[in-house]
Amino acid sequence: MVKRTVLSEQAAYLRDGTAIYERSFAIIRAEADLSRFSAEEADVAVRMIHACGAVEAAQHIVFGPDLVAAARGALAAGAPIFCDAEMVAHGVTRARLPARNDVICTLNDPRVPDLAKTLGTTRSAAALDLWRDRLAGALVAIGNAPTALFRLLELLDAGAPKPAAILGIPVGFVGAAESKDALAADPRGVPFLIVRGRIGGSAMTAAAINALARAGL
Repeated sequence: MVKRTVLSEQAAYLRDGTAIYERSFAIIRAEADLSRFSAEEADVAVRMIHACGAVEAAQHIVFGPDLVAAARGALAAGAPIFCDAEMVAHGVTRARLPARNDVICTLNDPRVPDLAKTLGTTRSAAALDLWRDRLAGALVAIGNAPTALFRLLELLDAGAPKPAAILGIPVGFVGAAESKDALAADPRGVPFLIVRGRIGGSAMTAAAINALARAGL
């Protein structure tokens, strides 16, 4: 009887991609507390929750003022997207981008190892020094390395051009919570999005980009 039930359920599983997304998003909206978000912020939060599979993540997502408008305006104007990790960059759905925006990750640039040695930091952090010439008005997405977010704040404090928006969603046990708290405490006049605590990561960050690039499925 159990075997027959399992086989029946297996035969009936959803196969339509759009229907799967729609049902997933409906479940998230039913189970997650999205009440403190605007409608536009809730759309982004739902995609981020979908990426991590945990509705409780909603309570840790924090949008700075005007984040959605600033990020969408920058993307519509053709701004590049700077990513700290290849996993973030590869997670961006290019078809959703409104202006064929460049998606840039400099982690594997051959100059980075020497830069990291000179700065006495990680390759992820050093890679950000190669963004300076195009940082003004860009969308910055940090989903992996807390040191990269700390370095971004250092660059801004040193007078680097301000991006249009910062997605600060690194994951980890060392520095992740602290780097995100530092951004939220002093965003240097830049709209931001964070996920407080240790959770975050490339999938959630890419999901946020995709949601900001275009509303809806």
